[in-house]
Amino acid sequence: MEKSMFQLKSKTEASLRHKVLKGGDRVKTSNHHNGVVVRVDRDENGVFIVVRLDVSPHEFVYDPDEIKVIWQRD
Repeated sequence: MEKSMFQLKSKTEASLRHKVLKGGDRVKTSNHHNGVVVRVDRDENGVFIVVRLDVSPHEFVYDPDEIKVIWQRD
């Protein structure tokens, strides 16, 4: 089965984004909450980002497309 250019582009952008994220990076989620990346992981469904939000002590899972980097640690 052939993949469309859109599918290839979005998959490439997502994979590039998760490679630059690491624990401690500050992010803003798709629902406009700020938080800190706990870890970047992968399962059978693909890559996911675990984030601890500033408004909650709990950790939440996001797709790479659902978060925006605010600040990255060196």
